[in-house]
Amino acid sequence: MIKRLLTGATAALMLLTGPALAQPASCAPRDAVVERLAATYGETRQSMGLGANNAVIEVFASDKSGSWTITVTGTNGITCLVASGQSFEAMAESLPALGNDA
Repeated sequence: MIKRLLTGATAALMLLTGPALAQPASCAPRDAVVERLAATYGETRQSMGLGANNAVIEVFASDKSGSWTITVTGTNGITCLVASGQSFEAMAESLPALGNDA
């Protein structure tokens, strides 16, 4: 599921940052996006990863309100909002033991 999410986020970044398209309203310089997420929603970075074309995928969330936002930042420093929602829960699940049909 995470791989599909990252693939979708990378595809969204490529669509949103194409040279023929104007910068969408859901994109801005990373510093401005991070500041807005913190000030408006109390969200801080919870996880991050590297996607295709060196795009940085980040998950921001608030422990207090449960709100969350997924962003994609391109090599140009522009960050785009990909998804957001409520009821964020941090999880650290272990892989099932080999041979178990979990």
